[in-house]
Amino acid sequence: MDIGIGLPSTIPGIPGTLIPEWAAAAERAGFSTLGTIDRVVYGNLETIPTLAAAAAVTERIGLTTTILIAPYRGNGALLAKQLASVDALSGGRLTVGAAVGGREDDYEATGVPFTERGRIFDDQLAEMRAVWRQDPRGRAHPVGPAPVQAGGPPILFGGNAPAAFRRVAEYGAGWILGGGSPEQLAGGAEKARAAWREAGREGEPRVAALAYVSLGPDAEEHARSYLLDYYGFLGDFAEKIAAGALTSPEAVAAAKAAFADAGCGELVLFPCNPDVAQVPLIAEAAGL
Repeated sequence: MDIGIGLPSTIPGIPGTLIPEWAAAAERAGFSTLGTIDRVVYGNLETIPTLAAAAAVTERIGLTTTILIAPYRGNGALLAKQLASVDALSGGRLTVGAAVGGREDDYEATGVPFTERGRIFDDQLAEMRAVWRQDPRGRAHPVGPAPVQAGGPPILFGGNAPAAFRRVAEYGAGWILGGGSPEQLAGGAEKARAAWREAGREGEPRVAALAYVSLGPDAEEHARSYLLDYYGFLGDFAEKIAAGALTSPEAVAAAKAAFADAGCGELVLFPCNPDVAQVPLIAEAAGL
């Protein structure tokens, strides 16, 4: 199982210059990918330019949106162009994790109907695929740049609704669990594989997951401070998320083993503390 690391771009108040420093440190440490979390109504850095900044200072490490909330971004052609640009800037290292999301305030802020997000997402996906194929647009040229990866960056879909697994089979390279237990991952992965087989796809879908981590001095305090704020909209459930953060090397090692046993192909560890010293601590705990 590969081990990735999240960028601290969703921790409010970080200096923008931390992103390239963190990305370079993560590549040196041997992580498989850099991940991002997507929100509008929060003090996070925006996902797509954040990954572009990371691409500029790295050469090997993957870049993955884990995940991108696509429907409130509206136009599928523009989104396809933005993502193809990151793919080009990185030399073909982008993977797109995408889903519809569940935050109504993000949709209200962007003027996109929350109740229509599934339909909008399907329309976007069809448009993105056409753009990445370089289909002509009437009398105009195709929407460029063409992605480095033939057919476009691979897409991992998040979500547990039947529509999410349908999208995995129709458009995707795999499925990603946006936070949850190894048991939840195993159940979702089986649904993804079943949809994959039913669609007649060859091979098996990729399976990925996220987990939160905070190590070193005041590890639990950093985890609680960040996660209770970020997930405050969930009320009491935010406490459960904060309690599930991995706050010791032993907890990281145990989670790594459990997710691998559940069939996870890549586990992305997201920091709760933006100190770049977390990178080598997490790498050591994960056995890199």
